Amino acid sequence: MEVAVKEGKYIYCIIAADVTKTFGPLGIGGRGDEIYTICFNDIAAVVSNSPVKKYSLSRENLIPHERVIEEVMKTYTVLPVRFATITEDEDETRVRKILEREYDRFVDSLKNMEGKKELGLKAIFKEEVIYKDILGKYEDIRLLKEKLAALPPEKTYYQRMEIGERVKAASEKEKEKCKGDILNTLSPLAVEVKTNNTYGELMIFNAAFLVKKDKEPEFDQKVEELNTKYGDKIKFKYVGTLPPFNFVNLVIETGKY
Repeated sequence: MEVAVKEGKYIYCIIAADVTKTFGPLGIGGRGDEIYTICFNDIAAVVSNSPVKKYSLSRENLIPHERVIEEVMKTYTVLPVRFATITEDEDETRVRKILEREYDRFVDSLKNMEGKKELGLKAIFKEEVIYKDILGKYEDIRLLKEKLAALPPEKTYYQRMEIGERVKAASEKEKEKCKGDILNTLSPLAVEVKTNNTYGELMIFNAAFLVKKDKEPEFDQKVEELNTKYGDKIKFKYVGTLPPFNFVNLVIETGKY
């Protein structure tokens, strides 16, 4: 016999809305559950039906979670809710109770995020260029490399290790220099900045900027100027109009309501 799976409401985000609205069959889990609003006064939770289960933090689950929020964001200011937030009852009572009890907090946060958007920027050294640049700037590394070039590889193992360490230190120094200049250029145009973890030896930084919409054209222009300045050795990956995941991630412990 199949065991009946308990149904609940999966909460994606909070918006300012006082009428029921639907956003299409985009629900997490691959069942085609409709996305719709549950309202309380002038705020609403964007939800879908979902089994009460632990969704793994996988690409398969994260993509639909984020896609729903991106779809809603086309029309509304959104407060993203932490991934895999599910009420453990099928009706809408618990969701309305959450909206009622957290009303002031949600309204304040919505006002705070109104008219702002998240912009993402990654800066990555071009591998084939940065090492040539380092050899041009750091004479000690260049001279040691030239000295070893004439010797048999088996006799220069430790010296080559030393070159590697010096290149790594020089690369870190260049990263910090470029990172400082780029962030000092862009940060004044943002309400808030968050730097995230980098990955790989060549990434200089991975940052999110919370920017007022009327400042976005100026921000775009500054990114273009930085690309002109550093484009020969740095690749920029610029993404606009993102849900503000880096600045809002509402934690709702559904069992408390």
